[in-house]
Amino acid sequence: MAISELKLPQGVTAHEYRTPALLADGLANDVAEQLRTAISARGEATLVVSGGRSPVAFFQQLAKQGLDWSSVTITLADERWVPVEHADSNAGLLKQHLLQGPAAKAKFLSLYSAAANLEDAAEQADRLLVELPGIDVLVLGMGDDGHTASLFPDSPNLGDALAPDGTRRCWPMLAPTVPHQRLTMSRALLATAKYTVLSISGSAKLTTLSAALASDDVAAMPIRAFLQPTLEIYWCP
Repeated sequence: MAISELKLPQGVTAHEYRTPALLADGLANDVAEQLRTAISARGEATLVVSGGRSPVAFFQQLAKQGLDWSSVTITLADERWVPVEHADSNAGLLKQHLLQGPAAKAKFLSLYSAAANLEDAAEQADRLLVELPGIDVLVLGMGDDGHTASLFPDSPNLGDALAPDGTRRCWPMLAPTVPHQRLTMSRALLATAKYTVLSISGSAKLTTLSAALASDDVAAMPIRAFLQPTLEIYWCP
């Protein structure tokens, strides 16, 4: 199956690449151009990215882009509730692969805090995100279960976190099949992004995307909430 075989909603654009390396390079170029446009217009730009191992090559390519990084604010769509030094920290991943060289001049807003419990950490992150300028670029991934950010099917708080008109910016979230508790931006906050990308690879992700396109149940397939006009999908086999 290729992404060209899917019936995408009107306004959703698909970009197909032959290899993960080519996808990472193409996505980095396009994201950098969006950030340059925002800086030119407003003097600043905000980038929200997803963690995990999948976007590492993209982070490495983006770090090489010629940008006024001191004018860029970067934060995460979601975070595991572990210290930055932990091997599973998304913030640690960014510091290792994106916030290097000139890109280290970017301002980084971390969702993690060593609070007493996950709920307290989410409330602290919610207050921190008040400082976030409008989101210029959002780069999402997707799991085989249809989750995006840390909006997991069957997780407590999912209904509130998926509310289109919710006012809370960050929610505590549990991933049913992995050990770490999570913090995730709400659907309402993520949906404010001016430019949204879904970056996926492999046939299994296309199968999941096809199922999401056929479903009306956002709670069962949270990625469904973001399959809206203007979405840019980047895919490679």
